[in-house]
Order: sequence, then structure tokens, then C-alpha cells
Amino acid sequence: MNTAQQTIRKSIDIQAPREKVWEVLFNDKYTRIWYAEFSEGTYAQTDWQPGSKAVFRDKSGFGMVGRIITNKLYEKLSIEFEGVFTDGKEDYESADAHQVKGARETYILTEKEGGTQVSIEFDMAQEHFESMSASWERALLKVKELSEKP
Repeated sequence: MNTAQQTIRKSIDIQAPREKVWEVLFNDKYTRIWYAEFSEGTYAQTDWQPGSKAVFRDKSGFGMVGRIITNKLYEKLSIEFEGVFTDGKEDYESADAHQVKGARETYILTEKEGGTQVSIEFDMAQEHFESMSASWERALLKVKELSEKP
């Protein structure tokens, strides 16, 4: 991880079973809704399996490229970023790519009485820390809202 990074740590309690929360976190039908809190039109291209590539991009064609490190169904998913997606292609060598290389995004789901606690950790460049932290607050509220819908 780049030394100029900080880790965003957030958690939220959701009144829904882990299976439903997991679906909201990783099913394209839902991710497109809550990813919009980061950038409109964002979606993921991946099968979420360990070792698989994950490309996240928004409607402007910008995004990040990573690899699924851990996927323990209904418990934990971790992505390690390797580069960026820009101008319609993957980039592993630019300054932007080196800034995200080695950063991780991790989701942990824990059963709690009456529901699920979602905890996230996301390594972020210092200059984007405040805005991304606010985006994660909004995104987790959207995950809660989608998970608690009948």
C-alpha cells in the first residue's frame, strides 16, 4: 500500500439477514444503486471469485482495477487494487495506478441480534480521504435501506 494512504473504517447495523445484505453488497442489481454514491453510473465487472479480476468503472469510463483476494460467502470479501481504468483501458503503470496499487477494500459481515453488522475498510489516498469517507457514509446508508426493504 502506498504510504500516503489512510484507511477508512466504517460500520453500520442493518435489520436484515447476512444473506440479504451480501446480495445487496455484491449483486449488480443493487451495486449500481449504492455505487452511485461514489460516482454516477458505476458498476463492477467481476464474478467475485478469489483470484478473479474486478474492474469498477463509472459512466465517464474512469475506475479502478483489482483482484478478489478473499471471498468467504456471507462473511468477508476483500479486493486488492492493482491499477486504474482510464480512457477505456486498464493502466498499471501511471502515477494514478501506483497510487492505488496494493490498496485494499474489505467487507466484513457479522451476525448481530436481529440483523447484520457490515464493517468496511478501504485504503484511500490522503487527498481523497475526506470526500471518500463521506461517500462511504452515504453508500452504507443506501446498503441499509436496500437490505431492509421487504
